[in-house]
Amino acid sequence: MRVLLPLPVLLPLIGAALSILVGRSRLVQRAISLSVLTAVVGIAVAILIAADEDGVVSTQAGDWYAPVGISLVADRFSAIMLLTASCVLLAVVVYAIGQPGAERNHVGFQSVYLILAAGVAAAFLTGDLFNLFVAIEMMLTASYVLITLGGRLEQVRSGMTYVVISLAASVLFLLALALTYAAAGTVNMADLADHIAALPPGLQSGLAGLFLIVFGIKAGIFPLFFWLPDSYPTAPSPVTAIFAGLLTKVGVYAIIRTQTLLFPDVLPTWLLLVIAGLTMSVGVLGAIAQDDVKRILSFLIISSIGYMVMGMALLTAAGIAAAIFYMVHQIVLKTGLFLAGGLIEHAGGSSRLSRLGGMVRTAPVIAVLFFVAAMSLAGIPPMLGFAAKFSLIDSTAASHEWWILGVAVFVSLLTLFCVAKIWIGVFWAEPQDGRARSDDEVRLEARHAPGLMMAPTALLVAATVVLGVMAGPVYDYCFRAAADLLDPSHYVSVVLGGDR
Repeated sequence: MRVLLPLPVLLPLIGAALSILVGRSRLVQRAISLSVLTAVVGIAVAILIAADEDGVVSTQAGDWYAPVGISLVADRFSAIMLLTASCVLLAVVVYAIGQPGAERNHVGFQSVYLILAAGVAAAFLTGDLFNLFVAIEMMLTASYVLITLGGRLEQVRSGMTYVVISLAASVLFLLALALTYAAAGTVNMADLADHIAALPPGLQSGLAGLFLIVFGIKAGIFPLFFWLPDSYPTAPSPVTAIFAGLLTKVGVYAIIRTQTLLFPDVLPTWLLLVIAGLTMSVGVLGAIAQDDVKRILSFLIISSIGYMVMGMALLTAAGIAAAIFYMVHQIVLKTGLFLAGGLIEHAGGSSRLSRLGGMVRTAPVIAVLFFVAAMSLAGIPPMLGFAAKFSLIDSTAASHEWWILGVAVFVSLLTLFCVAKIWIGVFWAEPQDGRARSDDEVRLEARHAPGLMMAPTALLVAATVVLGVMAGPVYDYCFRAAADLLDPSHYVSVVLGGDR
């Protein structure tokens, strides 16, 4: 099984190279991407099964063993993140192939997209901080290209903000790595788990805070989220969808990994809960003020990050399990919602609420897809969103953190208001253009979405319902993953023992 661990990184990189070699043969490029990402999904399933059976699966590059060499590690947490990410990466590339725009107009889309997929997989599987930096930089470098595809002025301006903020975070990451290596003499996370505990408390707190800032910028927590609402909505719909579903979650994954493995009980719970409360509150309040589908959903990304940080901050098995469960839900759901937003823009010609309306008559399938996804986001049963939010609320109540529980419930109600605002503005109400249009006029203006755009959107939305029905087994898996994070002794022994 250890031989499979490098493949989710190597296969997309090989696929990217082949995609460049075949040049302008779009059909071959697409075949390469679909074949590679399908293979990665299958490999991710095998890794998840092995990680659940053994707890941790690890391998070392070459003959250099940890903590000196490059370690690839899959525990239950990284395995479920890898599988979820692989599935949405495959769904989005199918959507991109079906959509007129980014993928069809830019010969480099497929190769850059595969590099992004390799970076995401590497971020989840790496066992040391330096290679986590390399993985994130690989992912971000590809994202710099994808976010500016099309070259529109507004898009390039927003993309430059994203690039500058990401580079600043990368510089801070390098500083954190240097300080960690100077203090502990290693950057292998399993090895650091023992070394960090021996450092003076003040130094531990400083390093924990620095890593929280670094990964907090990438995740979009309060007050480091300011770059996100302007950057994501300007990109092509499939790019926005994969950014919304995955990139911020890589930052949350890194926060949970470092704070539980390296810095348990270092940062005060109240501080993390305050950050969580402000993140979810500012996100949903920003969404209420918007008049654009993509911008509303972008602010709701920020709000959802607050829920994940809240679960992590509790530092209980139930809290962290709920955070992982909610992350899986959000990766699938947010990707599906942004793909549905792309369908709205394609069929209606705009994403602004004031320019849309009446689409429940002209695009009923899109209306159903968005409605189901929106209800899952709001936490309405039987969708996965209900089980995910209920697990967070239950774990918070068990920890007696009543004030943050009240904030979470209130924000959830405001989230329902936001998605209802989109539903009414896009599908139910007439456009605010001074006159009501007849059904025939609206139908003539509507453009039917290609099947390759509809199918992956429908599959992701259906997944929120199916996973909601299967919430018990999924949560049980997440609980086992959380227990591993709170007791990393097995993780440490497997990584440092290597495969010698």
